[in-house]
Amino acid sequence: MDHPIRVVHYLNQFFGGIGAEEQAYAPVQFKDGAVGPGRALQAALGDEATVVGTIVSGDNYFTEETESAKAAAGELLDQLKPDVMIAGPAFDAGRYGLACAEVCRLAQDRGITAVTGMYADNAGVLTYRSEMLAVSTGIDASEMAPSLQKMARLAMKVLHGDELGPASVEGYVPRGFRRPIAHGHFGYERAVGMLTARLAGNPHESEMLISNYDVVPPATPIGGAENAVIGLVSSGGLVPRGNPDHLVGAHSEHFYRYPLDGFDSLSVEHWESVHGGFGTLILNTKDPNYAMPLRTVRHLERQGAIKSVYPTFFSTTGNGTAVSSARRMGGEIAAELAENHVDGVLLVAT
Repeated sequence: MDHPIRVVHYLNQFFGGIGAEEQAYAPVQFKDGAVGPGRALQAALGDEATVVGTIVSGDNYFTEETESAKAAAGELLDQLKPDVMIAGPAFDAGRYGLACAEVCRLAQDRGITAVTGMYADNAGVLTYRSEMLAVSTGIDASEMAPSLQKMARLAMKVLHGDELGPASVEGYVPRGFRRPIAHGHFGYERAVGMLTARLAGNPHESEMLISNYDVVPPATPIGGAENAVIGLVSSGGLVPRGNPDHLVGAHSEHFYRYPLDGFDSLSVEHWESVHGGFGTLILNTKDPNYAMPLRTVRHLERQGAIKSVYPTFFSTTGNGTAVSSARRMGGEIAAELAENHVDGVLLVAT
């Protein structure tokens, strides 16, 4: 290029140095130069490009006030005129991922090379997979430095007009495009080769991307709810105020039991949510029953629509929780409920 390469970085309120969840509604703002992870991005870019500024926004602001956020971010892009937009990486943070995707789309609409990074199951990928270039990352910031290095390399490659190879080679999330390529062997030869390798127990790699998901058959319906004992489980991070058991806001490996005897409803004076994956303002200042609807279930109990409520509820955080941990916790909770003759469970997700 005939001028120094200008890069603008997008970060959320946490990585942008504004604050944690209490700043999730912070509006779009600008900071000069590289901020926080942007310094590692600058190191990855080397002398080839300069991070001239950082756009920062609260996760909730961008996902709830999307049009206002996009207008503000777009105005900054028009003023800064970058050659490259780097967003995130967002890892497995859903709101952050959606914001990164929107910022990349804004940049691309202006002819700016845009690259982000996030976990393959992030909401941003699931929503905008085909519309953005996202480096595949792990679930959390422990992979920050290598993710930024991959993002910088990919951005420079796209900027210079170099042809991108397959996702499995370049390290980005597959976008759903299929391109014809020349191969040294016919399809039937490759298929037979994979089959014989599999039969012999030798390593082989399929040419199709296959996602394996558990199929969980639904339980049989409750016959006669008026005679049923109902248990309550929440993945909304609901805990007694002060979080005495130190339930984490993400990647939980534990659940906790809390008594319901004597409670007809949950109040903000005694309960709060520590979930780190959504805005907890309403739960923690107005009504925690949204995350665990005890008030409504007690009403059903008084009406005779159900027999009773199990006197203990189970709480964990479903934010970025590994499938293996969720399966183990679910099994332990189910075993206790079954042992105590609970007929059905109301599982409140977020």
